Amino acid sequence: RARPHSSPDPRTVLPLDALHVPRRLGRTLRQGRFELRVDTAFPEVIAACADRDETWISPELADVYTELFDQGHVHSVEAWRDGELAGGLYGLALGGAFMAESMFHRQRDASKVAVVGLVERLRDRGFSLLDIQFETKATSIFRPRKLPRRDYLRRLQAALESSASFG
Repeated sequence: RARPHSSPDPRTVLPLDALHVPRRLGRTLRQGRFELRVDTAFPEVIAACADRDETWISPELADVYTELFDQGHVHSVEAWRDGELAGGLYGLALGGAFMAESMFHRQRDASKVAVVGLVERLRDRGFSLLDIQFETKATSIFRPRKLPRRDYLRRLQAALESSASFG
């Protein structure tokens, strides 16, 4: 009898080596509308990610992520515009793997700019896996890849054994 798994099969990842950036988003990036920051507003990012009608981010879970943030395992990538937090994301970095957990936007394209900034940071720092778990409407523009569980677990194991640093 097969054991039930709590992770999706297939698992969705964003390719660090070949991220698709649509033309309109590329234009937004070149215009420099947003300033990217890292780990400067984690409490605000997780609160904004949880601020929706249906959320899996309970207060208790937010506390756990905040503790992991304080320990240097969880990170936020933030898109700022005119001194205001316009969008962002957070996730867990382990070895050369980054598990993106949630994102939000208050202005058009802000969270997508944060995704592009995250990918560039991960690529520059030797990461090999960006796990987004599921494809969503917001992430579909990047042409994510769906990996069968066996392939995902193999890539995850290799990424966990590598020594990348988010900081």
